[in-house]
Amino acid sequence: MSENRRIAEELIEAVGGKENIASVAHCATRLRIMVNNKESIDQQRVEEIDKVKGAFYNSGQYQIIFGTGTVNRIHDEVVQLGVSESTKGEQKQEAAKQGNNFQRVIRTFGDVFVPIIPVLVATGLFMGVRGLLMQEQILSLFGLTADNVPENFILFTQVLTDTAFAFLPALIAWSAFRVFGGSPVIGIVLGLMLVSPSLPNAWAVAENPDLAIQFFGFLPVTGYQGSVLPAFIAGFLGAKLEKWIRKRVPEALDLILTPFLTLLIMILLALFVIGPVFHFIENIVMSGTQFILDLPFGISGLIIGGLHQIVVITGVHHIFNFLEIQLLERLSANPFNALITCSIAAQGGAALAVGLKTKVKKLKALALPSSLSAFLGITEPAIFGVNLRYGKPFIMGLVGGAAGAFFAALVGLAGTGMAITVIPGTLLYLNEQILFYLLANVIAVGVAFALTWSFGYSDKMKEEVEKG
Repeated sequence: MSENRRIAEELIEAVGGKENIASVAHCATRLRIMVNNKESIDQQRVEEIDKVKGAFYNSGQYQIIFGTGTVNRIHDEVVQLGVSESTKGEQKQEAAKQGNNFQRVIRTFGDVFVPIIPVLVATGLFMGVRGLLMQEQILSLFGLTADNVPENFILFTQVLTDTAFAFLPALIAWSAFRVFGGSPVIGIVLGLMLVSPSLPNAWAVAENPDLAIQFFGFLPVTGYQGSVLPAFIAGFLGAKLEKWIRKRVPEALDLILTPFLTLLIMILLALFVIGPVFHFIENIVMSGTQFILDLPFGISGLIIGGLHQIVVITGVHHIFNFLEIQLLERLSANPFNALITCSIAAQGGAALAVGLKTKVKKLKALALPSSLSAFLGITEPAIFGVNLRYGKPFIMGLVGGAAGAFFAALVGLAGTGMAITVIPGTLLYLNEQILFYLLANVIAVGVAFALTWSFGYSDKMKEEVEKG
């Protein structure tokens, strides 16, 4: 018996047998099964089958991710075993009658981000290592200072740490096109346009808003470096637009007109509609944050620690770099760093609780590295791959962040620099603040971990979310 035939047999049995399968179809990466009773699906058993990269119930379809090439072979084996075949379009018509809208949105958001999580985890590790190595205390051990570190070494570390986030919109747009039925190659080109070197760099504009290009005298245009939600929206709309155009152009002109019109219309929308809207939002977030930081009695910690990771989801959080620079210039200290450190550590604590509590091997393999990435300062893997996907862990992370930041604000924690948090950020508090800094992080991680372990996650909850 071939390996694929064995996998097909195990899969049929795990979803409740042939009698529970109405029809089967597949797309480029997923086997799509219409089931008669979703309660008969053994989710854990499916995820443990060889070659399965993930599985979830979405809008009436049970979708198992196998990947390009593999899915075709598994589909053929399933059909040969006597399961009825249907087209993807027929399945969509049936699926439209089922499902929970909110859960479908969350799962779809997760579908877009899960494929790019490994590179974000790797980047988080690279950033953590660089942050540690470039601190004066560490450099002094090698007889070096920040001024005499070899330029080639700095360039090498920048390639490792900056690439994924500089081109994050391209990764997101590629994945969004893939999920929403567009051509991934058009998505990645659209994403690359959003971070074109011809546009002002978003990080530079965050430090100096005057660098933004003003179109028509009032529309600020800048690059999308580090953006999340704007790139997601551009990818979603672009995929829908491509399919709409493809249905209406003559077949003989499809190869020329469809990508041309899709890219032209979407870059115009991205630069002149989506971008300016989020630029306006950034200004509001910046002004509001500066006001909140001045609030007394730890209130600033409760608000910023509790809400910062929601801002991270929108992708406008890079404006905080400018705020931190202003704080360092004005106060020679950075209280904002201490507050966001707690919010970041808490998301790591929530993901750690999921990773340790779940019995699902693939979720454990995703959650534990994602929590480590958060403890090194990068929360996107933990948020999009684990916490937000299952809802409650993310909320528990927000509560933990608020608790830790409340303590940090009460004791007046303020870093001596910026750009590093949690474990690497310890080097910004190597003075009389170090014990308070460690305690604030312990509070944030401990509260988020305890709440997630007790109330925020169970494998049963996971099954309910994925079954819709």
